[in-house]
Amino acid sequence: MIVGTAELKALAARAPTLEHFDSETLELGRVEMLQIACEIAAHEVEALYPPALHPTLPPLAVWQVYRCADGALGGFTMALLRLSCRSGVRPRGFVIGGFIDSAPAGQALASRFGYPLRPAEVRLRRFYDEVTGAVVLDGDTILEIAARDAVPLSPSDVQYTAAMHLAQTPNGLRLLQVEPEHRLDRAERGTPRVVRFDAQAWGEQRIRPTLAVSASVILGTVSIPPIRYVCRPDVLAFAGTERVGG
Repeated sequence: MIVGTAELKALAARAPTLEHFDSETLELGRVEMLQIACEIAAHEVEALYPPALHPTLPPLAVWQVYRCADGALGGFTMALLRLSCRSGVRPRGFVIGGFIDSAPAGQALASRFGYPLRPAEVRLRRFYDEVTGAVVLDGDTILEIAARDAVPLSPSDVQYTAAMHLAQTPNGLRLLQVEPEHRLDRAERGTPRVVRFDAQAWGEQRIRPTLAVSASVILGTVSIPPIRYVCRPDVLAFAGTERVGG
């Protein structure tokens, strides 16, 4: 496996801060989510990841757009960008950045679980022939994705990997293992489309999408359990994993 070679100082500049490790599950309530996975150019891809993580080959960019109708944080819409990887031998998604349309929800997600979120207009829309997601920042569309001609799946056919969020913590700079639990009532797959992606606006201009691979849409409830494990970003997960929860 190849390993990440990114400079931690540069990655740490955009890492949120956790004052303490939360001990309570966060209920996001009723959620609709669109996920699009797309291959990206693999040349020197290891420079996008911290040394603790193994990039996958081919590497994938994964966009997730969540629309939460209720729950502990109220209503909000959020978009995340992840890169496929492994932590040790386990598949994970390294979160590059995200946007949210609710400042209180963004602050709570950042301070409790290390979500690196910035304010923007985030949209998730369902039409008769497609489900679309978009992010508009300062009047410019920096993301537009879609799942076209969706067909039903069994909810049990859909699984999402845990995420790795880089954050400043009481243990120092760490990768947090964030494991949202998706309890699905409905799932669909469609034809993926990446209409627009402004990599620089997302904080990493080296990400170049090539081939859209998959699209899924889900409806259900989502909760985020307390963080159980963190990992030093400068050494492999086999050596740098620490347990912080019960």
